[in-house]
Amino acid sequence: MVESMVEWLLSRLDTVVSGQWAVFIVSMLPVIELRGGILAGYALGLDWWDTFWTAVVGNMAPVPLILLLVRPVFAYLKKTRFLAPWVRRIEERSMRKSGQIKKYRALGLCLFVAVPLPGTGAWTGSLIAVLLDMRVRDAVPAIGLGVLVAGFIMSALSYGLLETIITGW
Repeated sequence: MVESMVEWLLSRLDTVVSGQWAVFIVSMLPVIELRGGILAGYALGLDWWDTFWTAVVGNMAPVPLILLLVRPVFAYLKKTRFLAPWVRRIEERSMRKSGQIKKYRALGLCLFVAVPLPGTGAWTGSLIAVLLDMRVRDAVPAIGLGVLVAGFIMSALSYGLLETIITGW
């Protein structure tokens, strides 16, 4: 699913922005995030190191905004009849994934973000941090470290770095 969304986005962005900007923009998007950004960089033939850092920065860009603005935005949206059920579903879905984060706090948040699977990542991790009332100064480094780990995992898988390391030895 992520691959097809990345292909569609690249077909739209390719004529408008450079490859690095496409990676940055894709990495900022919810659901797709860093996983899609690194796949986009690979698909565009970009260097893995530049792609890695562009995707990490792009994925981290919305984190402070999410941590600071989700609570007031959600409070406002809950007052509307149309969007209140949507907000509650997002909160419930996020809280279902928060078990290990509740138990281990910053370490749990870091590990949650670090696993590059659908439903994990900086967006969901930031939302869970807000819903668990984590302090921004604790959440940002944990999410940042998780994004770095996820970036290395995705780069290794996407660019074949694991194969190079294994066969090179």
